[in-house]
Amino acid sequence: MHFDLNLLVALDALLDERSVSAAADRLHLTQPAMSRTLGRIRRATGDQILVRSGRVMLPTPYAEAVRDQVHDLVTQARSVLTPVSEVDPTTLERTFTIQCNDVVAAALLPRLATILPGVAPGVCLRVIGETHTTTDELRQGRIDLQITDEAPPRTEIRSTTVLTDELAVIGRRDLPHDPSGWAAFAALPHVVISRRGRRHNRVDELLEARGLTRSVTFTVPTVALALPILAAHPLIAVVPGRLTGQVLPPVLRSYPMPGLPSPVPAVLAWHARHDQDAAHRWFRALITDAFAHVLA
Repeated sequence: MHFDLNLLVALDALLDERSVSAAADRLHLTQPAMSRTLGRIRRATGDQILVRSGRVMLPTPYAEAVRDQVHDLVTQARSVLTPVSEVDPTTLERTFTIQCNDVVAAALLPRLATILPGVAPGVCLRVIGETHTTTDELRQGRIDLQITDEAPPRTEIRSTTVLTDELAVIGRRDLPHDPSGWAAFAALPHVVISRRGRRHNRVDELLEARGLTRSVTFTVPTVALALPILAAHPLIAVVPGRLTGQVLPPVLRSYPMPGLPSPVPAVLAWHARHDQDAAHRWFRALITDAFAHVLA
């Protein structure tokens, strides 16, 4: 028998996207071509794989059962066929996509803008913001690197901590009182920064453990949106202190977070299929070095 491994790549995309058109876009194919490929997969497996239900397509029980196995096979095949070699940054022509929040981007990009034109003039850096969903952009191959505050749960995602920050309180310099104590901290109105719009987080758990609650006046997705609110009104927000300190306007300052230091890691994550990619390894090292210099 002759096996077409391209069918595994297509099946992996179809099971991730649950859409013929989205899988076609991901693999740079036309929709009719992807539909024909799905037909070949159905004939090869004897299973429908995806079945339409209203406006969406749902995987069959067989498709659900083999999904992780198919993805692992595709990842291993790519690893086998990717040569291990060195890379010359001066001749490298490649676009790298990073996903991170606005605070990390504001701290990191000026350093990279200084380095890249001289070291790797053919490299283009594409930065996208965090989304309100839990879509696994790394697994789907839509981004090269992700910078978050927690280690990824999937085993095929590699990660390393490139920075450890601490929580701090930011607010106007003329706040009614210093928020560095728990009671004073809880007494001031808060701006909560959450990309998913959640008002309750671990700060509330710390307050509840002390019999306190806080009043949340605004919930915004980014620090950039919080800063003008904090500059105009006597409110406070909890943020990563060292990174946010790079972008504070003069009217605002950082105050110590009440209690013991609360560490916040900056975790650099990538998919396992890039482990042996020389260009990707070089770029990961560049990002790690940039973080070391940003807050030196």
